[in-house]
Amino acid sequence: MMAQVLSKSALVPHPASAAAPVRLGTKLSLVGTDVLKAEFVAIGDIGRVLIPAPAIPERRDELWRHTCFELFFREGASGAYHEFNFAPSRHWAAYRFDSYREGMAPSAVTGVDIYLETDPTRFALTAWLDVRPFRGIYGKHVSLTAVIEETDGTKSYWALAHPPGKPDFHDPACFVLELPAAGTA
Repeated sequence: MMAQVLSKSALVPHPASAAAPVRLGTKLSLVGTDVLKAEFVAIGDIGRVLIPAPAIPERRDELWRHTCFELFFREGASGAYHEFNFAPSRHWAAYRFDSYREGMAPSAVTGVDIYLETDPTRFALTAWLDVRPFRGIYGKHVSLTAVIEETDGTKSYWALAHPPGKPDFHDPACFVLELPAAGTA
């Protein structure tokens, strides 16, 4: 089945983040009408990035405390949004918020498929997410983010856009990618 590319974007480090050993890029594609494929690629000195060994995929909380790739999207004008975390360990998390950092609850997602590729200069994580529980993905405002932890514990925070102040991936200012309406991509 062919995938329809919805976006290709570079992530930028937060201005307060230490110089990172990598550059990050993302690609979102729709496979059929029900599956969102989110690809995150880091290029650079991968040996300096703390990447846990792959494990059995399962839901876990607080993945953002270490190297983690994230996808957020708003439901619409209500202010409600969803957060998905994808870790190199193949652990994942999915939450729904009623509004900015309020009303957090587990998302309806029951599983996420994660595939990894790595070599000394490149690391790629690809996550497949069934978007049927969210009435599709077209027309949504999206944010793609990452936390990169280095082997010495240094962390950098990456996003399509950052609000002023400290890193805050939940801030509405981060939701800068608007996916096209159905049939226009």
